[in-house]
Amino acid sequence: MIAEALANVIKYAGASVVTVRVTSNEKSAHVEVIDDGVGGAEPATGSGLRGLADRVEALEGRLEVESPPTGGTRIAAEIPLDPGPEG
Repeated sequence: MIAEALANVIKYAGASVVTVRVTSNEKSAHVEVIDDGVGGAEPATGSGLRGLADRVEALEGRLEVESPPTGGTRIAAEIPLDPGPEG
């Protein structure tokens, strides 16, 4: 997810700063990629963002994209962690 999000920043955003955050708790991993680029990313029309959403959903996660046309994009994913056989 991070690699694809960064590739999108390089190709389309024209950003000068990108922040990547990865955190987790017992239940899920949280990933954010935030840039200060041009904004206006639209998951419904962009195959890259749609593919990213498909990958996150395949892991039973959810993806959020915030990208106002006034600038900046935030892509965030929450991916559940497998508790394993011991629960």
